[in-house]
Amino acid sequence: MRANELTTYTRGDLTISSPDEGVVLKLATLAIAAEPAVTESHIPAIGQYWPGEGGVNGGLFPGGDKPYYLIVPFGSDAEAAHEWGGYGQELDGAKSPWDGQANTAYLVSSNREHDHPAAQFCAAFERDGHKDFYLMARREASFLEITVPDVFNQSYHWTSSQRSAYDACNMDFEDGWLGSNGKYLERLARPVRRKFI
Repeated sequence: MRANELTTYTRGDLTISSPDEGVVLKLATLAIAAEPAVTESHIPAIGQYWPGEGGVNGGLFPGGDKPYYLIVPFGSDAEAAHEWGGYGQELDGAKSPWDGQANTAYLVSSNREHDHPAAQFCAAFERDGHKDFYLMARREASFLEITVPDVFNQSYHWTSSQRSAYDACNMDFEDGWLGSNGKYLERLARPVRRKFI
C-alpha cells in the first residue's frame, strides 16, 4: 500500500477510513454485527401511553401460546379497593398463575353464592373503546412490577390467581413482594388488557 492511500468502507451514515486495510475490514465487520436492524415501529416504549389501546405499554409478556403486550390503564378511575370475594370457596377455574383473562372470565361468570368484586371491577372497565380488560394473574403482576411499577400506587394489588379457599395472591407494588391475603380483605384492583401484534 502506498503512503497516503486510504481504504474506505461506507454504509449509510457510517464511514471508516484508514491506511491499514485490515483495520478497516475488522471495524466494518464489528459495525455490521453491532448495528441494530432498522425497523419502523408503531409500538411505544415501555411505560409510554399507547394511543387508542387504553393505557401504557407494560411490555411484551411471554404469555402461554403466544406473547402479547400488557396494556395498563392509568388514572384514578383505573384503580379501586375491593374484596377478592369467594372467601371459603375453592375455585378451580381461578388458579392459573399466567392467565388472568381466563381466571377473570371464570370469576365473573360464576353463579356462586359470593361475588368477586375485584374481578368484576376489572371486567367492567372500559377505555378507548376497549372492553376486554381483566384482573391480572400473579405472573403478569410480577412482570408489571418489573416493567412499569410507577404506574401502580405503592400498595397491595389483587391478582386473579387464587391460592386457596381462603386466600388469593397479591402483589405489593411498594416493595415488590408477591404474597397472599384473605379474600375478604380490600386491596386495590387494576385492570389490564392484551395487545397481540
